[in-house]
Amino acid sequence: MIEVTAKLIRGHVFLSGEVVECLISFTHPVSPSHKVSQSHTDVFESLAWASAQINCQCFTDPKIGKTKDNEKSCQLFLPDTALRTIGSDNSKLEFSTEPRILFCDLRLSPGQSKSFMYREKIPTDSPPSYRGQLVKYSYKITIGTQRVNSLVKLMRVPIRVLPLAEAVLNEAGALCNETTEELTPANPFLEIRQKEKPIDLALQSLQNITARRNPNFYMISNTWGKVARFCLFKSAYKLGEDIIGTFDFTIATVNCMQVSVSLQCEEETTIDQNNENSKQVRIITFSKHHEVCLGYKYTQLILPIPLHVTPAFSTDLVSLKWRLHFEFVTSTHKGLKFPSLEDNNWQAPSEVPIETMVWSLPIRLYSTIPVHVAQGVQGNTLQRLLIK
Repeated sequence: MIEVTAKLIRGHVFLSGEVVECLISFTHPVSPSHKVSQSHTDVFESLAWASAQINCQCFTDPKIGKTKDNEKSCQLFLPDTALRTIGSDNSKLEFSTEPRILFCDLRLSPGQSKSFMYREKIPTDSPPSYRGQLVKYSYKITIGTQRVNSLVKLMRVPIRVLPLAEAVLNEAGALCNETTEELTPANPFLEIRQKEKPIDLALQSLQNITARRNPNFYMISNTWGKVARFCLFKSAYKLGEDIIGTFDFTIATVNCMQVSVSLQCEEETTIDQNNENSKQVRIITFSKHHEVCLGYKYTQLILPIPLHVTPAFSTDLVSLKWRLHFEFVTSTHKGLKFPSLEDNNWQAPSEVPIETMVWSLPIRLYSTIPVHVAQGVQGNTLQRLLIK
């Protein structure tokens, strides 16, 4: 018997363009069934080969993207390792990295273990991990191994991939192109400064974009007059942040009885690329802020962004956008006019006619440092497989 373990060194969350590191170990555990009388050859356990690769599987609604290529189940045969990835009728293999051979002809004695480090870069233009209502992208590290004249054994290690927006990549490219001329003579005793990695520049750009404060003010009105003035301190956010805004009702000419704000994503996909009417849209609501604000002069909005959601991205199949969805309940009833401090006989009306108005404000949602997501969202970084 051989035990195969795969451990993700830096957690289960990665950015597009980042290098995945997975330590794969093969161990021959000591068994009490081994006897001294057994021959030297019988004690050894052997494997013919082992390889690893990263696969991205795409699952869709059966009506989406119906073409001749994906009406049949998608099969990928890799002759070098005999690995096979089979999809159902509503799935296909989005992409697969080249398989890397870990070893050939491995022999282990009882208690012996061999470890191999698997490193692979996730393509920058690959789609992110996403579990939508219409489309799903799923990433796994597939590890395959085989005994001689036996079936191939597969172990799949799930990982999560976060997208890097085009704005982040463009700013990271600008930082990379910035060069400083050395005006002083070269000093052999000074430490040579190492160039920053592209992924580090991308994280720096991500931090710069989401840290910029640019307050925007919005006057919210209906047919009867002004309802409120809303201030959003910035329009670019990253996973795990709080969306903070303020409502000013001092300028209102219409009473606002209550307000609710929801964080929503808009998932849009196309069945027929040549037909605009074939688009399908799903709205998914996450965190929500609700407040009764009748009589308020000011109030604030604090809306947390969950770590498990997927930032905005776009592929040939689906696009994901984020927005704040507002619902204002207003009334022009004269009985809602508040009395003065000297009037102690004021009584609220028993019935109040109301109107509801809705408004959506687009926001930009970006990824964050993978380790922050890994700490906040539980994931399995260790997988085991027994080969008997």
